[in-house]
Amino acid sequence: MKILFIHQNFPGQYKHLARHLGAVRDNQVLFITQREDASLPGVSKIVYKPSRKVADGLHPYLHESEAGVINAQHVARIALQLSDKGFVPDVVLGHNGWGEPWFIKEVWPDVPLIGYFEFFFRLHGADVGFEPGSRLDFDMGPRLRTRNIGNLLGLEAADLGQCPTQWQKSLYPAQYQSKLHRVHDGIDTDTVKPDPFVRVALDNAGVELTPADEVITYVSRHLEPLRGFPSFMRSLPKILAERPRAHVIVVGGDGVSYGPRAPDGKTFREMMLAELGDTLDTSRVHFLGQVPYSWFVWILQVSSVHVYLTTPFVLSWSMLEAMSAGCLVVGSSTAPVQEVIRHGENGLLVDMFSPVQIAERVIEALADRPRFAPLREAARRTIVENYDLRRVCLPAQLALLETAMGGRGRGALSA
Repeated sequence: MKILFIHQNFPGQYKHLARHLGAVRDNQVLFITQREDASLPGVSKIVYKPSRKVADGLHPYLHESEAGVINAQHVARIALQLSDKGFVPDVVLGHNGWGEPWFIKEVWPDVPLIGYFEFFFRLHGADVGFEPGSRLDFDMGPRLRTRNIGNLLGLEAADLGQCPTQWQKSLYPAQYQSKLHRVHDGIDTDTVKPDPFVRVALDNAGVELTPADEVITYVSRHLEPLRGFPSFMRSLPKILAERPRAHVIVVGGDGVSYGPRAPDGKTFREMMLAELGDTLDTSRVHFLGQVPYSWFVWILQVSSVHVYLTTPFVLSWSMLEAMSAGCLVVGSSTAPVQEVIRHGENGLLVDMFSPVQIAERVIEALADRPRFAPLREAARRTIVENYDLRRVCLPAQLALLETAMGGRGRGALSA
């Protein structure tokens, strides 16, 4: 069977599925991407780069749309070249976020296309205006409506759509709901699991931490407000004052994935350290930046309390992986966190804008760890039962492919 994946940041959400299909004998798996490094066994990459940037003077509402069209044109040209060489895929899977699959149907109108849809922008009911006291000008509504041009183009082109959570799916217009399926990418629970013997050595601080120590962890691709970084930092002086043996491990870069950048060329980390000043015991707060995946797993395994905060937005893999590792997660009482965490059953929920509440929950959890052991066990059970890669999510993804192809190619989907 011939399978084509499209995602500018190889392999993205397709890591496990592409690896699985690439391991099946006689499958031909191609992957169109902008990323030159990284590889997967059995998967051939075709790398492209946009020919130009968005044009100067373009209406600001249209920047993302034009960037998407530029990407879509490149991908369509690659598809045409493949078609000229006799390659016609049995199915195409493409992430819609950067426009790349928009024109695939112009090349292969009869080939099923499964789009990956993460987020439909909303003026109300999601991340925009969620922070207390925030004020929205009129421009925000038209800007967001225009920003959904790419979502609507992708929804019209795709035969089926994949959304990672039910809440993210619910954001999309009602007329497209029937083609959207809630299928998560999956968590490798065989790899990300509790380990009572793990050690994390922080050489620069001369510290080695174990699961017996008091360790508070926070992970985000980048340290920024949408993921609650300021609230987390403001909770630390109280936590560290009341738990004198506790250490904090912070994983994440100084860039910005979502939302505006910090003012004056600073980073949000620099801003928070300046704001907190000598109220924060920085000798026990360890900023590790972005770490290799093996380190990330070890950090979760050594964690006593993992703090995950987010406005209503795309749910991070890291929260599910933390639960899979048996962490006690103190999470924000926001969608889609509430889709996974039930307060007092498999985690604890807090107001993400209340550093005092965050600190109180963390201190409570550290002060009586045996009382919260059942929540840690329930957290892992939640992921194993609902988000396990091999037993739940990969079979669901393969079933989605079968549906898209009308039941064809079942033997080619299994190793």
